[in-house]
Amino acid sequence: MTASPVDVPEQVLRTSIVERLFAREADQRPLFTHQDHIAGVDDTVTWAEFVIRVRVVAGALREVTRPGDRAAVLTGQDLSYPLAFFGALAAGLVAVPLMAPASASQRGRLTGVLADCGAQVWLTSSAAAAKVREAGTPEHLIVVDELSGPGADPLPVTPESPAYLQYTSGSTREPAGAVIPHRAVAAACWQASHAYAVDEGTTCAGWIPFFHDMGLIQLLCLPVYAGARSVFMSPAEFVHRPARWLRQLADHPAVFTAAPNFAFDLAVDAAGEAGDDLDLSDVRVALNGAEPVQPRTVARFQEAFGPRGFRPEAHRPSYGLAEATVYVASAGEEGPRGAVFDREALAQGRAIEVPDGQGLVSVGRPLGQRVRIVRDGVARPDGLVGEIWIHGPNVASGYWGRGDAAAFGGELDGVGGWLRTGDLGVFHRGDLYITGRLKDLIVIDGRNFHPQDIEAVAGEAHPAIRRDRVAAFGVADEMGEGAMLVAEWAKNAEADVKEVTRVVLRAVSHEHDLTLRSVRMVPSGDLPRTSSGKVARAAAKARYSRPRG
Repeated sequence: MTASPVDVPEQVLRTSIVERLFAREADQRPLFTHQDHIAGVDDTVTWAEFVIRVRVVAGALREVTRPGDRAAVLTGQDLSYPLAFFGALAAGLVAVPLMAPASASQRGRLTGVLADCGAQVWLTSSAAAAKVREAGTPEHLIVVDELSGPGADPLPVTPESPAYLQYTSGSTREPAGAVIPHRAVAAACWQASHAYAVDEGTTCAGWIPFFHDMGLIQLLCLPVYAGARSVFMSPAEFVHRPARWLRQLADHPAVFTAAPNFAFDLAVDAAGEAGDDLDLSDVRVALNGAEPVQPRTVARFQEAFGPRGFRPEAHRPSYGLAEATVYVASAGEEGPRGAVFDREALAQGRAIEVPDGQGLVSVGRPLGQRVRIVRDGVARPDGLVGEIWIHGPNVASGYWGRGDAAAFGGELDGVGGWLRTGDLGVFHRGDLYITGRLKDLIVIDGRNFHPQDIEAVAGEAHPAIRRDRVAAFGVADEMGEGAMLVAEWAKNAEADVKEVTRVVLRAVSHEHDLTLRSVRMVPSGDLPRTSSGKVARAAAKARYSRPRG
């Protein structure tokens, strides 16, 4: 695959997201709606009201900062968050989307990120201020919902000026801040608006956290770019009652929503709580991304909600990453497509369709960028697995304070600046399939095993295992190369650990001809996870690969 059919127009790249916001300052339509299920209220702000508030925040920031300073956004998932984020952009600052700490472990990661970015000002809300003050003492702390005054007009920015730092979730390494310039925000919003047909009549609905790349683009930037409306709740409210997401989708028109694969499984499990009147016929697009899309999940979701009006083609498996400002490829109007590949051939780098083997879901085709499959610096043809490389205006300009040679300095066909994603993939019949992560690949006696394949088999082996809470990784010791697996107990599970272990060992051996070194069952919630809810394999390996004392 050499290029997408359409390039992002140059004029789009020259217009910042803040310019698009202020161009609608007289618009009286709703822009952002925060659904607070605890209080039982919806809090809505119109475009006109929001622009006035953004001016006030920008004015306060210009009194204590200079253009290019970093502004950490540390609020809860409410209306204060977009206010702080767009206020920072309007003041010419580099926003750092984070979240108010809710626990000691979150404070630990937050401290590291704040030190890395060197934020000169912290932006918070009155509801989160106390928690934020526990995280440290910044040079300036501004409570955005307590400000007043006439405010200030937005400062002009260049397309290459940094808009924000997107800190990665750290699933395979320490978190790093991808520098997202204004042209990358514009490009990503253009790509998403075209890929998912988002316009002024669309409701962008969901719960993905704003500090995560998917939530920031889908629920904050894209609605402003397209003139749409955003309706959101906090991630915790979804996790506690997934049926709330279903009701949100049913209660609003022309919905575009997005979530990781595990959320679609949770929604199926909660289908009975959503009410008999649930109607999902006006869900235009449900983006499934941020983690591997499972064929079984797609089938289960359609079986559960097809009778409730959900159209199969609305389910859109997609692929992206923080360094590409989230969007790379997505299924088109035809909806999910997949193929069954020979397991052994796929593990060795060749995609060969067979009647019975490893089923994968395609993540579709790229738009507005070039995507290649590369091995040893050479682009590979369709059917051969390699690392996914990306070249386009949506790509970040590097990592904050760390240079860009390793990930952003790829050269192909005499052209530099290719993003090396670290993800493995293959083009088959023109569609992109994700096959794994380079750093996660398990190699035993010369054979390659993708951990997500082992995890999928183990997750289905016994009902006592949480399907989406399994981690497989390679180990090497005096016994040689091997693999082990850690899985969480399902809630309220009652099963004998020896029996569960035996079933998992048998299932993995049968499907992959692999004898696991060990299987370890841990309490629900024990496996470390990334910001998007994925199991962090590197952290799991560090925690569990050591012998138990």
